[in-house]
Amino acid sequence: MDDSSMRTLSRAGAVAAAASAVLLLAPAAHATPPGDNGTVKIHDASTGEELRRNEPHVCTFYLDAFGFDGGQEVDWHINAIPPSENKGETVKSGALTLDDQGHGRTEDLSLPDGHYKLFWNFDGEKGAAKHKVFWTDCEDEQEPGGSTPSGSASPSPSSGASEAPPAEPGTSATPGSPAGGGATASSSPSASPQGGADGDLA
Repeated sequence: MDDSSMRTLSRAGAVAAAASAVLLLAPAAHATPPGDNGTVKIHDASTGEELRRNEPHVCTFYLDAFGFDGGQEVDWHINAIPPSENKGETVKSGALTLDDQGHGRTEDLSLPDGHYKLFWNFDGEKGAAKHKVFWTDCEDEQEPGGSTPSGSASPSPSSGASEAPPAEPGTSATPGSPAGGGATASSSPSASPQGGADGDLA
């Protein structure tokens, strides 16, 4: 075998060795090691589980986890923080096993209006627990229902309309009621013919 053939073979061997090294290293470079990979969000109860946004102002809510290891077990608790009363006190807690995709959610939760902090603990976490700070405020959602009684005055004019004309005999549209009201009738023709009805509403 001449020198040129030897050189060609050695080059081919070097290329093959390099290619096999790349193939061996590739899986390790793309594999995600188990552990602290995911995130947790606060979601309003009406928000879909697939949305990955955090909602820090809620009334009824749930905790929604994404991107953790499949089957990971989670312990969580929520503490009241200032300016809430009972600051530092644990007000809710629970446990959750995530699905094969590392996703999971709690049932719907509710707390008194206030300021809170979620702590999310699991095997493989690095450093402190994952956490989220949020507010609950259900008072705003209940306000619209409390202001409806003011409209209840509208049915009353029909019941009181028959009593008002004797007190205001100046309506020229009612010929049967001017019993002794001739002087006042002449002073009020400029008023609207519906003045009696407006007086009932006032």
